Amino acid sequence: MIKPHGSDELNPLFVYDSEKRKALLVEAEKLPSLLLNSAAAANAVMLGGGYFNPLTGYMNLADSMSVAEKMHTVDGLFFPVPIVNLTNEAGVEAGSRIALRDPNVEGNPVLAIMDVDAVEDVSDEQIAFMSQKIFSTDDEKHPGVSTFTALGKTLLSGPIQVLSFSYFQADFPDTFRTAVDIRNEIAEHGWEKVVAFQTRNPMHRAHEELCRMAMEQLNADGVLIHMLLGKLKPGDIPADVRDASIRKMVEVYFPPNTVMVTGYGFDMLYAGPREAVLHAVFRQNCGCTHLIVGRDHAGVGDYYGGFDAQTIFDKEVPKGSLELEIFAADHTAYSKKLNKVVMMRDVPDHSKEDFVLLSGTAVREMLGKGIAPPAEFSRPEVAKILSDYYQSLDQ
Repeated sequence: MIKPHGSDELNPLFVYDSEKRKALLVEAEKLPSLLLNSAAAANAVMLGGGYFNPLTGYMNLADSMSVAEKMHTVDGLFFPVPIVNLTNEAGVEAGSRIALRDPNVEGNPVLAIMDVDAVEDVSDEQIAFMSQKIFSTDDEKHPGVSTFTALGKTLLSGPIQVLSFSYFQADFPDTFRTAVDIRNEIAEHGWEKVVAFQTRNPMHRAHEELCRMAMEQLNADGVLIHMLLGKLKPGDIPADVRDASIRKMVEVYFPPNTVMVTGYGFDMLYAGPREAVLHAVFRQNCGCTHLIVGRDHAGVGDYYGGFDAQTIFDKEVPKGSLELEIFAADHTAYSKKLNKVVMMRDVPDHSKEDFVLLSGTAVREMLGKGIAPPAEFSRPEVAKILSDYYQSLDQ
């Protein structure tokens, strides 16, 4: 199986030894507490699950600035975005041991224990610099920029021991999986070549066929459909609805034992190209050999060019930084001429009128009225689940 990023073995930060975890939870109740923001909590969950291997905790300011600027730490570890614990809380001291509490679960239970190596003040200029490098914009209307710049001006760095996976295991018991879980399941399947498909949306025909195309062209053993389960921007479809629609699609339209439907506990960054590279890092940690990167991968609005998330791998990611490879996909749509889903670049004889193309707004309006989109666009079983959701919003 493909090696994890940056090490020979995966090193998740979750404390799997139950007795040790119980002892740490008892200890945590006596420690000073810090209530995390959702971004720092999501980072802890990802660190716990081995997704951010080989990191041992939150980055310090020097590493964060270096990663933002050059995509590597001061010591040269390739990493595409800073993994930070930014806060506005005062009173935490370097050298202290603190309990990190979960902002997303009632009662704010302990999520992790942190040994604080450094407490550093971050200037407005440094926040702006990192934001510009991560998101390629300083526009506060960008959901990632507005979130990042509001996290806080105090940076806490140091190793953590993760004691919980937050709400993800309880809310998504059949779907949430760590990188450890996924590697184990890939090994059980005996898969060697595995294609990952990233999604924060339901999957329509074009997405379904894209997975099939990648699998066939790469002669892959299986596909990992890996959905984001954390916080999104207002208006995005909730994770439970996406989960149900994706599972139905796989159940009906894919051969048995060719697809793993899983999810991970992270808040969407909407960082376009940089987030695409982060997706590649943690899919390698999952054991995947390839990642599908399509049009406007991890983008939002008009902040990124349609294929910026592909070109960053050629122009900015140093050769040898990742073992995982990219499956670069064009926009896919149903061809009326050929009666199948195609990549638009593969059919230069087509005009716009030859495709079934619907905007997200148009699809939402149809579903809200109980009207199923054309079968060429969306499987009827998927459309039914989405239609029930949208109609429920009006009641």
